[in-house]
Amino acid sequence: MDTLGLGRLGISIDVSPSYLDDVRTLESYGFTALWPPGGQIDRLGRLADLVRATETATIVPGIVPVDVFSPAQTGELFDELSPSGRFVLGLGGPQTARPLAGLHRYLDELAVPSDRILLAALGPKKLEMARDRAAGAIGLLVTPEWTAQARHSLGTAELVVDQFVVVESDPDRARAAAREPLSFLAAVPGYRQNFLHMGFTEADVDQLSDRLVDGLVVWGSVGDIADRVAEHHEAGADHVVLAPLGASSIAAGRALSELVVSSK
Repeated sequence: MDTLGLGRLGISIDVSPSYLDDVRTLESYGFTALWPPGGQIDRLGRLADLVRATETATIVPGIVPVDVFSPAQTGELFDELSPSGRFVLGLGGPQTARPLAGLHRYLDELAVPSDRILLAALGPKKLEMARDRAAGAIGLLVTPEWTAQARHSLGTAELVVDQFVVVESDPDRARAAAREPLSFLAAVPGYRQNFLHMGFTEADVDQLSDRLVDGLVVWGSVGDIADRVAEHHEAGADHVVLAPLGASSIAAGRALSELVVSSK
């Protein structure tokens, strides 16, 4: 079900000095949704810039951190961009004690229709919140088996999978690129807990084993990446975001653009 107009395949974009030109190029490759990473959003106005710079693609921040921007700031941005019909709000956090309670409070104060919100979600309680208080969930660093379980939890709600990809067939170089973000994220309690829940061992997580890297990050040829994307779709994902590692979003987007046609 594609209730948000995301299409089947999107791509994460670098918020670099040339990001407005880059987003137009990625749109021309056929990607129907463009995802600026939340960690690179230093001001909400960047999202407005992206909507104005594009013509057809939906812009989805993945994700706006709720402990950085207030409900009022986020609501004002949505009011500005909602007439375009091409903006969906991705939310995540907060990085505090009792994060579920904090997120509930944020949503209580946020004047944005729930059917235009996606929540970053991994565990059962967060998935229930994404089902009940938003249009659906975004899962990062997950396996196709997790996708199938999340689909069961969400029912008919939207399910987005953010998939790290490395367009590189040399195992050493590909895994080195994958381990760079994993070395940080594996220490984040929510991700670590989900890795263990998905069947990886403490040693896998502590050592960033090949098994962990290969399970969470797809690397290799465009065909190899297409196979993993297909697994997520078959498991119930409505939309898969390609998040390139080790290359710019433009270089990776050019290589991966052939997947757009096959995903339609």
